[in-house]
Amino acid sequence: MVDVPTRFALTLEWNGGPYMGFQRQSHGPSVQQAVEEAVHSVTGEAVALNAAGRTDTGVHALGMRAHFDLSRAFDPFRMMEALNARLRLAGHPVAVLDCIEVAPDWHARFSCTGRAYEYRIINRRAPLTLDLGRAWRIAKPLDETVMHEAAQLLVGHHDFTTFRSVHCQSASPLKTLDRLDVRRDGDRVIVEAAARSFLHHQVRSMVGCLALVGQGQWSVAQLGEALAAKDRSRLGLNAPPEGLYFVSAQYPGE
Repeated sequence: MVDVPTRFALTLEWNGGPYMGFQRQSHGPSVQQAVEEAVHSVTGEAVALNAAGRTDTGVHALGMRAHFDLSRAFDPFRMMEALNARLRLAGHPVAVLDCIEVAPDWHARFSCTGRAYEYRIINRRAPLTLDLGRAWRIAKPLDETVMHEAAQLLVGHHDFTTFRSVHCQSASPLKTLDRLDVRRDGDRVIVEAAARSFLHHQVRSMVGCLALVGQGQWSVAQLGEALAAKDRSRLGLNAPPEGLYFVSAQYPGE
């Protein structure tokens, strides 16, 4: 009989400021490396951590799902507690919010049926203090109502070449955007995006252009024209990474 590895699914939260993104990099620290090293410290096994998405440098996560395999059984609660202890001891701003055992064919990336992001803008003249590194400050007043109106032009199935990084590795620029909402809460303007999957820089590029609309530099029609152009050179602005949060991943049966 062949032993089947035990697969663990994690829900992760992190402050992306110190990291070069989720994925391991040769030129700097990553969330993947931090968690893999914590698992090795706890279990003595070298593991490969797979996540629902690959975040850029400086991007945060509120509920990233990820998985790894162990050659032996381990209590999930004890695993979560031990990983959090190792991460805290190493000074990593990464927390394991949940740990469960899943079926061997469950995959954090390939089993995922939906992903949600949130982008946080602080719309005020005063500099950021508590939100420094965790939001994008825009001093000029934003009209969130017209931003939301413009955002609806992007909802649906489109060629998002204009909003796609030149380094994007996706096989196609065609994506279906399920939701793109803009709302205000005091001086906070929140952009919420949901889709099965996203192109590299898609959310940040959409937010950057919506900010131009909100400041009156672009009209709603100009945003539609940028989408229709299918040309990255027509992008108005790519929002900075520090305002972006991976919120959640959806899976069948959950």
